Amino acid sequence: MSTPPTGEQRRRFGLPHRHRREPAQDFAQHHDGDATGGGTATATDSGTGTTMETSTQATGSHGSSSFRSLDADSVFEAGAPIEDKKAPHVSIEKRWDERKFNAKLVNPANRRKLSVIIVGTGLAGASAAATLGEAGYHVKSFCYQDSPRRAHSIAAQGGINAAKNYRNDGDSVYRLFYDTVKGGDFRSRESNVYRLAQVSTQIIDQCVAQGVPFAREYGGLLDNRSFGGVQVSRTFYARGQTGQQLLIGAYQALERQIAAKTVEMHTRHEMLELIVVDGRARGVVVRDMVSGEIETHLADVVVLCTGGYGNVFYLSTNAMGCNVTATWRAHRKGALFANPCYTQIHPTCIPVSGDYQSKLTLMSESLRNDGRIWVPKSGEDKRDPREIPEDERDYYLERIYPAFGNLVPRDIASRAAKNVCDEGRGVGPGGLGVYLDFADAIDRMGRKAVEAKYGNLFDMYAQITGENPYETPMRIYPAVHYTMGGLWVDYDLESSIPGLFVAGEANFSDHGANRLGASALMQGLADGYFVLPNTINDYLASGPYPKVEEDHPAVVEAVESVKGRIETLLGIQGTRTVDSFHKELGHIMWDYCGMERTEEGLCKAIGRIRELRDEFWSDVKVLGANEEINQALERAGRVADFLELGELMCIDALHRRESCGGHFRAESQTEDGEALRHDDEFAYVAAWEYGGEGKPVLHKEDLHYEYVEMKQRSYK
Repeated sequence: MSTPPTGEQRRRFGLPHRHRREPAQDFAQHHDGDATGGGTATATDSGTGTTMETSTQATGSHGSSSFRSLDADSVFEAGAPIEDKKAPHVSIEKRWDERKFNAKLVNPANRRKLSVIIVGTGLAGASAAATLGEAGYHVKSFCYQDSPRRAHSIAAQGGINAAKNYRNDGDSVYRLFYDTVKGGDFRSRESNVYRLAQVSTQIIDQCVAQGVPFAREYGGLLDNRSFGGVQVSRTFYARGQTGQQLLIGAYQALERQIAAKTVEMHTRHEMLELIVVDGRARGVVVRDMVSGEIETHLADVVVLCTGGYGNVFYLSTNAMGCNVTATWRAHRKGALFANPCYTQIHPTCIPVSGDYQSKLTLMSESLRNDGRIWVPKSGEDKRDPREIPEDERDYYLERIYPAFGNLVPRDIASRAAKNVCDEGRGVGPGGLGVYLDFADAIDRMGRKAVEAKYGNLFDMYAQITGENPYETPMRIYPAVHYTMGGLWVDYDLESSIPGLFVAGEANFSDHGANRLGASALMQGLADGYFVLPNTINDYLASGPYPKVEEDHPAVVEAVESVKGRIETLLGIQGTRTVDSFHKELGHIMWDYCGMERTEEGLCKAIGRIRELRDEFWSDVKVLGANEEINQALERAGRVADFLELGELMCIDALHRRESCGGHFRAESQTEDGEALRHDDEFAYVAAWEYGGEGKPVLHKEDLHYEYVEMKQRSYK
């Protein structure tokens, strides 16, 4: 094991500093050892099932009461409040049109003089690059995959929402707006959500014009189905492959601009640093993942469309390459990170099947349209589910939430599944599963109709589990799926760093504390096709900005930081693999910052993450060299950032002493176990400033509701 990086190396290369505040030992001692004799903090490896021990030496000066006396406010500092100054002060239905009209324009001749860097090629990134390229800007697009088509948006299954009201069932722009604000448990910004609902109708027209093969009724009209948290049918879909079809549409538009040479595509390139010059985002430092070359790319503006950070939990439904590095590097350069603790646990996923599993598989929420969720009434009932009669089954969602039944929002369905499993009534290995049963649907519609709607999903389930879902109920259990938190942005999607825009899941703007199903695709395409192209021109109208050369001190510093970080990771040559650290972090996050959180657990998690991060930087083993394809090196950089993000997520969850949406604090619940908000204290966006060697700084953006009444959610 080599010597850990020195303080000077940490400063120069942007490595995390060793913690001198609230020693991690204090947290571990109180729970796992004697206050005067030390002890061990144990953790089960979520990928291998093995138990790892980290020794915790007693300091003698800290008593066992140190953990009890820890106050949530002691792990962060309070900063100045912030606000969104871009949304016009007119009635909400006029704000978007007003903003578009008042935004400065760039004439076509001048657009050719302006350059835009877009990182990420999912729905938000591909649609933004295609649209801005067609507008005449010079666009550089980056992705770490070997093709833009491999972006994780392609994995989305169930559908995309739009307030078209084709079913004539009472839907409207306002109802979509209301459902989204309520579904997010009143923790989103009204202006952004209303705009999303407005733009949703344009998205469908755009995609149909591109040839996206949405499902159609017998007469040829576009079909709709329902998703969780609503009582209308507004979800457009392409069987269980909606994300794939939408991404192909955006991809073909992107490829058209690549052929027209308005977009310059860089595949197999990973962003490792943001370049900020004179307070403005002016470029990125990327690594060529094939040759290892460190490259500098400069532009007038930078757009991040790099998705969410669910893989901080190690096991999630995200592709294994999904990471937080691009947004975290921006955060370290000054971009505020908003609501990091708002993570979504999806209720319908295939349960964990073994100790060596590396990811989880989503079963689309659309299945809850026709499938019924249940468990045996008795935890002792281990019969084949087909042998359990109706009167011995508990259709618990239909029982607890009769108005919405199986289509309650995801956070509620997930916690309900956890509760019945905690009661000992779970099914399958380890009792971590519930049944999703299609017997009634097959009796009602016939097997062929079910195959037409869900065939590819049923096939996928059968291939993974070896069970036939047409004959026996599926087994499902909640899993990490989406993150509502992200970089803070204003109404224009501009971050707190001028010239840095953030679109899609990478920003925080639309979903509050819980996202409704089929809204991620809606946001990604809304941001990329319609919002960003109408707001980024207001910033670019002041350009072109002074040219930045590669020998500029800020550029040189960014490049040296990246190279030094890589050299440090390769030089540690410790004894533990990158994956072992990632698995241990994932286990900590799932246990203490997952579906249910407590003050005690979150404090313990903060301590263990700090210990784990220090161990990572002194004992990780990264094989190979930089000048080659090196997936171990790629993962090491990503896990290093996850280790910092994980602590901030726990701090955010610790400071928010309420339950809202996907953030459920056990100390804050109603008599019947529902989330209990505290609007008088926490009706704000928590936007965190990177604290460097000190503590993170909390900036609050107060949330004001003029068009929706704030009240406790009820889906009963």
